[in-house]
Amino acid sequence: MSKSNRERFATQVDSSLLCELRQLAKTEGRQLQALIEEALTDLMEKRKHERPRSHVMEVYRQSLETRERLYRQLAK
Repeated sequence: MSKSNRERFATQVDSSLLCELRQLAKTEGRQLQALIEEALTDLMEKRKHERPRSHVMEVYRQSLETRERLYRQLAK
């Protein structure tokens, strides 16, 4: 990511978490902003994979429509 694509923002975090993060940055010889960017990138990737894909949900809905009676019987 180039420097021109960066944007400043401000937020607040728990002071003990920030202290741990600063210590980790120091231990790893990295900048605090690099660890925060890594954490945010990991979070976004994780969230992208939490949602079922739209075509999977469509197949599920079709299956539910055509086999609802069977599913109810199996659930008993």
